[in-house]
Formats: sequence, structure tokens, C-alpha cells
Amino acid sequence: MIEGLLEGEDVIATAQALKALGATINRDANGIWHVHGVGVGGFRSPDAPLDFGNSGTGVRLMMGAMASQPITAELTGDASLSKRPMGRVLTPLRLMGTTWIEAEDERLPLTLKGARDALPLRYELPVASAQVKSAILLAGLNTAGVTIVVEYAATRDHTERMLRAFGAVVETTPLDDGSHEVSVQGYPELEAQKVTVPADPSSAAFPLVAALITPDAEVTLNDVMLNETRCGLITTLQEMGGRIEITNKRRSGGEDVADLKVRSSALHGVEVPAGRAPSMIDEYPVLAVAAACAEGETYMRGLSELRVKESDRLAAVAAGLAVCGVAHVVAGDDLIVTGGPVAGGGPVKTHMDHRIAMAFLVLGLASDTGVTVDDGAMIATSFPSFQAMMQDLGCDITQAQEPQHDHCH
Repeated sequence: MIEGLLEGEDVIATAQALKALGATINRDANGIWHVHGVGVGGFRSPDAPLDFGNSGTGVRLMMGAMASQPITAELTGDASLSKRPMGRVLTPLRLMGTTWIEAEDERLPLTLKGARDALPLRYELPVASAQVKSAILLAGLNTAGVTIVVEYAATRDHTERMLRAFGAVVETTPLDDGSHEVSVQGYPELEAQKVTVPADPSSAAFPLVAALITPDAEVTLNDVMLNETRCGLITTLQEMGGRIEITNKRRSGGEDVADLKVRSSALHGVEVPAGRAPSMIDEYPVLAVAAACAEGETYMRGLSELRVKESDRLAAVAAGLAVCGVAHVVAGDDLIVTGGPVAGGGPVKTHMDHRIAMAFLVLGLASDTGVTVDDGAMIATSFPSFQAMMQDLGCDITQAQEPQHDHCH
């Protein structure tokens, strides 16, 4: 039973895929989701292609969940997801015995043929990626022995926490070189649980930054997950002078949760180290918005991972800043933003990326003329209530005359 589920298009697409694989999933009148699973190794081959829409997390985690089961499934997605590289997930799953058919350029659409007797492995992540780690751990559930992932930089650990809560044996072991191993034992007897989903810090980032950059604003965000692998943005904004009060700290479903009271703040530029990137990788577009409104320069280091998101986010953020008259420099994988008055303008090209759209709509609050984005439809993939929530907070978000343009002031 799942309460508080974010019913964005990404989540719905993943739920539909699970139903096609044999799970029974329904939503009751109170908004509570009920999932009747098929047990470890119980997936069946779907009758039709599994369409994950825009969900990179959904498709990559499901690749792992299916990889060690003797099924065949075609995986597809929208135009944006079909441009995203899947090789970093395909490589370790191939080592476990999974076969990938019709995987042109290692991108969607592709066909998976799961391993009948998957092989356990010890895999060193070449790039910090919670999605790859999670895919391997999920594949390890239906694999004999112990499957191990080695991380040289800590990434989101939601999968490990969730698997432990359901009864899997998952261990994290520090190594002498500063890295750590995450291991899972195969064939666990997982037990159904009641799950309450806390507020997503990546979604909370938008009203949080909006409150910081808007004069005389005060916003309270309730039940926000403060997992230590996800707090990089809050740490950075506090270093910039952001008035963010963390109250009512507690534990819920194995996660740290708290309420955030956020007030208008005079922000100043800081240097954000590359080592912090894994804990805030999805928040850099909205951090760039905060930096545009801060005094001085903000240096964001080591952003190579932004180039392989829903869009090349580093390029998209830089282009959007230019449209809005914000001084900035891209130097290799670093972004340097100089704060000051924001002219606004547009349309900002979102490249079908929900976080680019939301970030620049937030920037409109601090601009002289507002900010227009070329398309806001994809926001529903992760935050379907974004516009209504922002309007409830007093923001003026309107649909421009062009059918796909959205404007915020």
C-alpha cells in the first residue's frame, strides 16, 4: 500500500509497465495505491511494448528488475528519452547474462531478453549513478549469490533503504580507498509493506528557490525528504545566505523527513564543489536561477552529468540564461553565473525538459519583464500540480497566445 505517491506521468508509465509484467496495481478513491506483487522472479513477458514516456529513472530501473528473469520485452519512450544513452546500464547487465536485441546505438527502442540463470558480479561504477547502481541491485534480487556495486562517490541510496525495508539483505561496506561496496543477496523473501512517500526534494526545490528570490515571501514546505544523499541544494543555498529553517525532523519509511520554512533572502555567490554534484544533480537548473539573483559569482563545478539528462541541461541552462540577460560562462564542465538584475524575456527553449521549464518559470518571478518558455506541457512528467501550486503562492503563470508557450511573472 502506497500513500502520498507523486502521480506524475513518469510514475504512471512505470506503474503501467509493472502491470504489463504481471503485477496488480490499482488506486482507490482516497488516492492510496495498492500493489499486489508477483514475487522475486515472477515477471511474465508483456504482450506489447513497454512505453516509459519521458522517464529515464523508470526505464533504467526496470531494465535491472527484468534483466535476471527469463522474459522478453520491448522498451520504448518518447522522443526525448529515445535520445538518452542507455549503455551505462546495458554494460553491467550484459555481464550478468542479459541480451539486448535491436539496441541501435544503445538507445531506445530496444528489446531485452532476460537471463535465465543470471550471474552475480562485482561492478565498479565508472560514473557516479544511482540509476545504474539501482538497476544492478534490482537484477541481483533474482541472481544466485551476492551482487556487488562499488561506488567511488556516494549517490542516492533510496533503493537500498527500500529493499531493506521489504526484507532484502543489503549491506554497505566502506573500503580503504574511500570508496564503498553495496551488496545484495539473491533470492530474498520480500514482504509487502505500507509505504508513505515523503515530498520529493527535487520538486520542493522550485517553490523553495521561488521564496528565496521573491521580496517579502515566506513559504513552508511540509514533509520534505532530507536524505543526506539529496541535500546538496539546501546546503548550497544556506551557504549563499538563504534563510531556510529546518523544523520537525523525524523518520518516515526509513527516510529523514522535515518541514522547511523559507524566507526572502539576500543571496551571494559561492563555489559549489564538484563532489557535491551527485547529491543535487537534478537541482542545478534551479540553482542557476538562484545564482542569477545572487550578488557576485557562483561557480558550479563538475557538471558533466548534466549533458546526458532529458536534454543537455548544461547547454540548455546556459542558453536560457543568455535569453534572460544573465551573465554567465561555461568553461568545460563548469558553469559560472554572475548575479544581478534579470531582464527576462524568451521564449527559453526547454528541449522537452521539465526541469528547464520549471526553473526558468521560477526565474520569471525575479525578472523585469517575466520569462516565457517555449513549452510547459512536459512539466506533468514529474510535477503535474506545479502551475496550480505556484499560482496558489501568488505567481502569475499564464498560457501565452502561442499554444505551447508559458509565461511567468
